[in-house]
Amino acid sequence: MLLYRIEPGQFCLMTSSCLLGQTAYTAGGIAATNCEFVVMSPACFDLLVHQHTDFRVAVFRLFSDRLADLMQLIEEVAFHRLDQRLARLLFTRGQEIYTSHQSLADELGSVRVIVSRVLGNFEDQGWLSLERGHIRILNPDALRRLASGSS
Repeated sequence: MLLYRIEPGQFCLMTSSCLLGQTAYTAGGIAATNCEFVVMSPACFDLLVHQHTDFRVAVFRLFSDRLADLMQLIEEVAFHRLDQRLARLLFTRGQEIYTSHQSLADELGSVRVIVSRVLGNFEDQGWLSLERGHIRILNPDALRRLASGSS
């Protein structure tokens, strides 16, 4: 399940957590695009946290932001139907979406077969068209209404 994305200039919450707690890194990451990153030793991280206020504030702001994101994700998984969550995800991605059903399922904390079934229902209703690795939104208003619980 996708927990979060790391954008340019950000750092990984799981890595920071492991460095702060002096534990092994047990998560996995997937690079969606080419990227460059900085690797630092636990000693360097510890030094930065203790001696540089701006760095320390950035680390704890990240924890705060990611915790809020995680709480929102838990709420969505627990209290919103998959079709609503999928509609919201598609609606926010624009008219042309290049992704796989598996990738959408991972992001939503579901399984590919269920996401494919819901996408097929959306296609049957004329809301979108499906091609391999490509989704074209035909009726964004319908997706928006479902996402907001109005449909």
